[in-house]
Amino acid sequence: MVRDNGHPTFSLILVCSSYPPVVGGSEVEAQRVCSALIKRGHRVTVATTGGAPMPPLRKWTDPAGVPVRIYAAGWNGVMKDMVYAISVAWLLIRERRNYQAVYFLMQGLHLAVGLPVARLLGKTILMKVGGSGVLPAMALSPTGRLEIRWLRKWADCVMILNEGMRTEALAARLPADKLLWMPNPVDTEHFSPVPDAQRRQLRAQHGLPEDASVIIYTGRLAPEKSLHVLVEAFATVRQQRPQACLVLVGDGPMRTALTEQTQRLGCQDNTRFVGTVAPSEIPRWLQMADVFTLVSPSEGFPCALVEAMSAGLASVVSDIPAIRQLVQSEKHGLLAPAGDAAAVSAALIRLLDDQELRTRMGAEARRSVKEQYATERVLERYETLLGETIPTKRRPALDW
Repeated sequence: MVRDNGHPTFSLILVCSSYPPVVGGSEVEAQRVCSALIKRGHRVTVATTGGAPMPPLRKWTDPAGVPVRIYAAGWNGVMKDMVYAISVAWLLIRERRNYQAVYFLMQGLHLAVGLPVARLLGKTILMKVGGSGVLPAMALSPTGRLEIRWLRKWADCVMILNEGMRTEALAARLPADKLLWMPNPVDTEHFSPVPDAQRRQLRAQHGLPEDASVIIYTGRLAPEKSLHVLVEAFATVRQQRPQACLVLVGDGPMRTALTEQTQRLGCQDNTRFVGTVAPSEIPRWLQMADVFTLVSPSEGFPCALVEAMSAGLASVVSDIPAIRQLVQSEKHGLLAPAGDAAAVSAALIRLLDDQELRTRMGAEARRSVKEQYATERVLERYETLLGETIPTKRRPALDW
């Protein structure tokens, strides 16, 4: 099929074990990519698992207009994984005439089951590795090693997010010519800066002091984000800059521990735990802030950081490969060694004290995102990939 503009259309099933309203970088990416592909005339169906907070449906069209098939809602643990994997395999077989490619966005038992089915059906096989450390972790289990072996043989493309992941992929003996850098997209119109008057209005609506120096983090309050380092750094900032305020947008298993940490360090009155908000509200919180921060020791392609950059915020971030590809120190933000609370606090104070520097860095950050990571730029990469892998696909014999 071709679109009105003469370009071909493609059809695919995207397999990911969790999906919005579940909150996470891979989940958000899945929805953005699928929605954008559909708007560009392609056909996409998502296969995911059910259970709260997913709706109690088997077939659902999400708020972004994406058709979603929901499986294994009534199961937990290993049984949930097994039921989901079998359901994915049956979906691939049953709908074999209605799609050209299978796109695996997350690893798991469904990947081990789905790979040979997609291969047997002669479909284009795409895989995206969700973050740094995923492939080494897969290599620790028999199932993971089998998945890597089959990806090595059968995948048409394995997408990665940064150079550190390329090194991990090569160490797993994935062919270099199958690896493709594929960043996550961001809606640069949705995530955009606002004039000062509107920022003051937003702060008033959400109970933030007009003259506060607002440091913001958006994302899950999870152990892998090392937010205890951020709270420790903020306690130092608060002692030296009493008007500073730390806003944490999101929720997760570390919330209680982080709340207790702010109380021990005496910065609880200037720390705000916002909790989970609707995706449409995240840009509003970024627009109220002065500085964004992300101090994780490991990332794949941090969507939250790209969103903040698109909103015109300078940042204080960990000096790790996934972030260095986004933030050039002294140009888009400031880098600090992962785990170094003193370096994080010093960088935050420097940015809070220098509005001109923040403004310049924020403008450069937004310019970089618009040029490289805007939805239309990333979707062009996806369409090129689909065009290169789907037309020449032939039904092969299985080689075990």
